[in-house]
Amino acid sequence: LIRVHATSVNRPDAVQRQGHYPAPPGESPILGLEADGTVESTGAGVTGFSVGERVFALLGGGGYAELALAHAGHVLRIPPSLSFEQAACICETYLTAYMNLFLYARLVDGETVLLHGGGGGVATAAMQLVKTLRPRARVIVTASTGKVERVAALGADVVIDYKKEDFAEAVQRHTDKRGVDVILGHLGGSYLAQNVRALAVGGRLAVIGVMGGRKGELAVGRVLASRLSILGSVLRPRPVEEKAAIIRAFERDALPHFASGRLAPLISRVYPLEQAAEAHRAMEAGEHFGKLVLRVASG
Repeated sequence: LIRVHATSVNRPDAVQRQGHYPAPPGESPILGLEADGTVESTGAGVTGFSVGERVFALLGGGGYAELALAHAGHVLRIPPSLSFEQAACICETYLTAYMNLFLYARLVDGETVLLHGGGGGVATAAMQLVKTLRPRARVIVTASTGKVERVAALGADVVIDYKKEDFAEAVQRHTDKRGVDVILGHLGGSYLAQNVRALAVGGRLAVIGVMGGRKGELAVGRVLASRLSILGSVLRPRPVEEKAAIIRAFERDALPHFASGRLAPLISRVYPLEQAAEAHRAMEAGEHFGKLVLRVASG
């Protein structure tokens, strides 16, 4: 049981609020897929955590609250160098990016990755992870006109303004018509055809959302001829043990870089919990750059 200090706003929170993404059976119907704070109490058989310790956790729901319940295998200690507000940004976005880019799409050093939605929480987390864990990989990011310069400043090798040009054509131009090895995309059907066109031979498309629609047209011949892989995944409904295994891998590979300061969550704005509706409005309007945090407790 965690006495919550902070949580963050994630796209699935808005989808759930709209009635399209109910909590899995047995999980809290309250919004919030991650939270941090201090350990309030532990259940029978839980070892390794002490009351009062600073922790952050992946949740199936319930983060927008003063108290949140988390499975012990989904809880991590907050590195001393991180604030509560920073730690509240890690679980959902960084875990999503880590799981899809490295565990499923198997991005290796020297490859090129395309990230959509520059400025969003998952995209900024993915950029940092790639630059840290695969320093010789090349990062191409799509962004809207007003965010191009800020995305470039974060370290993207190429930023494509998707408002001004077809990103698949731009990718081909920037890769000498080779294409990219991995794409991390959240727009689903509306980007499917372009994503497939942007992939290199042996490329992998990791689909993590359907913001742009649930259906799209697929050039099956290109998938076959170019030996492409289309990977789909969600984090929230997974069995407890699977999520715990992903978190342990993340703890091993990424958490030390948060402790050292090499990885640092990008916070766009911190709101008090009472202004959660305004935070959702800002996210849906695309006003944020990085993460939107909700502060539950002071101190």
